[in-house]
Amino acid sequence: MNNSVTNTARLLWAGLRALLVLTLVTGVVYPLVVTGIAQAAFHSKANGSEIKSDGKVVGSSLIGQSYNLPLKKGQETPDAALQWFQGRPANGLGINSINTQYKLILSGATNLAADNKVLIQQVKDAKAAVVKDNSVPGYTVSPSQVPADAVTSSGSGLDPDISPAYAELQVHRIAAENNLSVAQVEKLVKDHTTGRTLGFIGEPRVNVLELNIALKDLTKGS
Repeated sequence: MNNSVTNTARLLWAGLRALLVLTLVTGVVYPLVVTGIAQAAFHSKANGSEIKSDGKVVGSSLIGQSYNLPLKKGQETPDAALQWFQGRPANGLGINSINTQYKLILSGATNLAADNKVLIQQVKDAKAAVVKDNSVPGYTVSPSQVPADAVTSSGSGLDPDISPAYAELQVHRIAAENNLSVAQVEKLVKDHTTGRTLGFIGEPRVNVLELNIALKDLTKGS
């Protein structure tokens, strides 16, 4: 009987020691080591790829933002703030009803088939808006110039990038709205165009948030 109690106590103590050691190693040491390596070697990525403007964090290079005017009375969909470069549409997304302070949009696609009438109408409406908004005196946009990313949302709805073609389509409008020359805005787009990763992965892209921050700085100095 005594041997049985002794053996049980020994096993319980061994199990407790193993629990304490594993908790220390996997719950404290390992997370600290991984966090330290991430902060030292990948500081920006480990902290959410933050983008700063005027010394303040204004967003992440991985998450798109909207550039809209305040809602008018009786309006459900805000108008685009045309002095800024516009990103891809975020159709099918809603408002985060929990964190209403920041009104974070939810990640997700429309899940509509390519032949869905609602999606087709959304694309037609978006194309008409792109043509209208970007046609300024001396420069008229034709429907055939509108790239696909200007009228369709990404799978997540949070795509931070647009194609160089869509950025270039907006150049004349941006120049007119901000009293800049077309050449100035074209250079801005070119300077913020990122090529394919490793030269062959993905497509060239322009980060909208970074581009708009550069635009803001340019308008300050003009």
